[in-house]
This record gives sequence, structure tokens and C-alpha cells, in this order.
Amino acid sequence: MLCPKCRQPIEGPEEYICCGTDMLDWRCRACGKVSQGFAFPYGRCPRCGGALELAAPAPVVADEALTALRAAVEIELGGQAFYAEAAERAVDADLADLFARLAEMEAEHLATLEHRYPAPPSEAGAVSAVDRAALFAGIGDHGGDPARLLDIAIACESRAATFFAEQAGRLPEGSDAHQLCRELAAEEREHADLLATERDRRRVGKAGIL
Repeated sequence: MLCPKCRQPIEGPEEYICCGTDMLDWRCRACGKVSQGFAFPYGRCPRCGGALELAAPAPVVADEALTALRAAVEIELGGQAFYAEAAERAVDADLADLFARLAEMEAEHLATLEHRYPAPPSEAGAVSAVDRAALFAGIGDHGGDPARLLDIAIACESRAATFFAEQAGRLPEGSDAHQLCRELAAEEREHADLLATERDRRRVGKAGIL
């Protein structure tokens, strides 16, 4: 079997990318900072949170599986960082525990992706994980309100579920990448529904179900 990126032979029957550790140059569309790395949380600038774009063409044109997996790594990096920070910010002990458990789940998703597509850790940057997640979710000024953490989480999970479902539709049916995106879409949708139920119960004064 050949690596989908560099076209060199790889060992074993499992589909994965053999050269996912390539360092690429990314330029922020907002502040112009150039950052080096494979993937950044939600594809955002570590300095200001602006959208990143490749500063120069990739040495090899990536196929759809490679592009989908890179974007998946970005989402899982962002999700793991968001839930870890949300657990620290949450004033409710049960909610903090929920976010901590979700951070562990996102770490498991990331480990699955990195098994197929190994990548070095990205630069942490100055932008908080909650602010990056709010940008990804399309939520404007959340004012640092801990009560908005659930809203941000639900929006992020919903957007991630839609992304993975769309990627699965573009990938060859039956491929490892196609199946992985389907599984991630289902899990992100389950998380969104679970968090929405939790938020709605809390709004009417009921105990959380988690």
C-alpha cells in the first residue's frame, strides 16, 4: 500500500498517513503572523485567533482523505483544549466534572486520529481555548460568562458533527477515513444532544442527568 500523501510504500494493512509530521507554514489572515506546524486548534492563529491559511502551497497536493483528517485533528485539538479550560472555569462541580470527562473523550478521539495521522503538538498560543471554541461555534462576545460554556459546547459539537458527516459523504465509501468520519459524526451529535438536554434541564431548575 502507498501513503496517500507522499506515495511511498507503507507497512501493514491499516490505512494511515505515513508523513503526517510534515511542518507547514500557516499565515493568519487577521494579524499576518506566520506559524509553523501540522495543525492548530480549529485552524486558528495562536496569537489572535484569526483564520489560518497555508503561506505556501503544500509540497504534495493532498487528497480528500488527507484534508479531512487534518481538519479532524484541528477540531479534536480545539475540543480537548476547550473542555479542559471549561472544566476549570465552571463554577458548578457537576458541570466541571462533565467537561473534564468530555476532555478525556476528545483526547481519545485525537489519539485515534493521530494513530493514522501522526502529528507533533501545536503551539498553545495566547488565545484562550474557550475564545477559540466560541469563534469556531460562531458565537460572538460571550463575556467570559461560565453559564455560556454549555451554549458554546453545544454549538461546537453540532458544527463538528455536521463537518464530519459532510466529510464522510465526500470520502470513498468503505475506506477507513470514511468510516472514521462517520463514527466521529455520530459521537459529536450524541455529545451535542446530551449537552442540550443538560442545559435545558438546568434552565428549568431540574437536576442534570449526567
